[in-house]
Amino acid sequence: MHPSRRQFTLGALALGALGGLPCTAHAAAAAGYDYTARETFDLFDKVFHESGNGGQPTDTNEHGGLAWGQSYVLAGFIRMYEAYKDTHYLDRLTTNIDLVLANRDSVRGVKDYRGLSLPAWRAMAPYTAGRVTLEAADGTPLLEVRTALTYADNAVATVRAGTGEGRFTLEVKNNKTNLVATFPDLSLDPSAPDYAVRRIFDAFPTPTLVTARELRPSPSGNATPVLGPTPFTSQPVVFTVHTGMITYPMASFAKTVFRSPRLLAVPAYRRKAVEYLKAAREAAAVHDDEWRQTDDGHGYFVWNKGTPLGNDGTEQPTNQSLALGQTYAELAAATGDPFYRDRATRMARTFARELKVDADDAYVWTYWPTFGKVYSGFAKTDDVSEYTPSSNPGQGIEDLSHGAIDVEFAAAAFRNHLFYKGQDMARFARTYSKNLATTGGDGLPTAFQRVNGTGSTTSAGQYLQAPRWMAVAQWDDAVFSHSRSIYDARAVEPQLGSYLGCVAYLNWHARRGA
Repeated sequence: MHPSRRQFTLGALALGALGGLPCTAHAAAAAGYDYTARETFDLFDKVFHESGNGGQPTDTNEHGGLAWGQSYVLAGFIRMYEAYKDTHYLDRLTTNIDLVLANRDSVRGVKDYRGLSLPAWRAMAPYTAGRVTLEAADGTPLLEVRTALTYADNAVATVRAGTGEGRFTLEVKNNKTNLVATFPDLSLDPSAPDYAVRRIFDAFPTPTLVTARELRPSPSGNATPVLGPTPFTSQPVVFTVHTGMITYPMASFAKTVFRSPRLLAVPAYRRKAVEYLKAAREAAAVHDDEWRQTDDGHGYFVWNKGTPLGNDGTEQPTNQSLALGQTYAELAAATGDPFYRDRATRMARTFARELKVDADDAYVWTYWPTFGKVYSGFAKTDDVSEYTPSSNPGQGIEDLSHGAIDVEFAAAAFRNHLFYKGQDMARFARTYSKNLATTGGDGLPTAFQRVNGTGSTTSAGQYLQAPRWMAVAQWDDAVFSHSRSIYDARAVEPQLGSYLGCVAYLNWHARRGA
């Protein structure tokens, strides 16, 4: 029996505001959801979009709502159409995509940190570095202070009097993390041993990851900034990963229509396919200046030095590159354009180089690419990054949620005959069934945090994303049965857009199997 709207409401009240988190087996059984039924997806679709929860198609992406919420809803509509061939899901998709496109920076008239208004979606807090400008009493800009710690919009720079003439003390505190960095008795005289830019650089890394930049064209003398607090402003950046997550379903829609004579014969779908194809191509092109490729056939994205982010000047994490790789793979299939085919293939080859085969014949890989600067670490003398002058080696293993993006890309490349073989897909499936799938101390099915079978098993932000590995479930049905059991055991409610995408994927695999 599928729950009515009243049943859903009562169930949500019983589970409370954290209904997506672990609950008792009794509560799970009481909810009565069949996560492989289209009625469940349709109910979740209705309730989520009426809820006003973050991730609505009308949201901006200022705080990542479109990339980490609505993108999964859009992808869910694609999977539901593939499962049932009901154009209702294409209609739902076009309704939401139109709203998402209306919030591109170029339509809203907003700009990124460079002053560019682009056909994509910028983001700020909690992801980007924050800046403040310290000024003299006459308004002359003296010093730009930056904090690369996340949630920079919760940080404040406070200037206090120093112990001598021309001296001041700078405190940078993040009120969310309660971390503080204090620099006493700074000077703005470049010849002084306590010159602020140099002192702050030498002290890096401080708790709030502070750097500073001189703003005077010809700095000299002992000018001091106005005393008092100034809040930081997180800088707007268009992220490769956000663009990829948002445009992947758009490119998939175009491919679906162009490959179906029945759909292509419908003028409305044909027009939308052309429109969304154009939008996806334009958004992807925003990141062309971040693209790097090698003579031996590899390709990936970097954050250009000076981008207001931690680790600017370095290679992007694997999932952040491959998110846009998803779009490339679908654009290649939709258009036959060798440009997208080449890029998707280069990215697939780069990712393949990162994959290690473990004792269970499963794939394991790291969050940061092993050929990159963050993985190896870098020193201030390497002059790599403006906002993060130095970095310890970042060699952590990829996690379940971000790894789902990597696997989705690999499956798209395989599906569109760009790269990878069935053996690769089987190894990705075993990454889930052999490494990630487990049972928690409470007896409920759950998943490890990392793709090598390590880390927490109690993070709902990880284990509730398990159905996003469904792209490789046909190579090992345990991917489906275990991830479904996670949802069954917890009576997951439609609080997040990603949960809609997960329910769509459970429908998709169950229908395909049937």
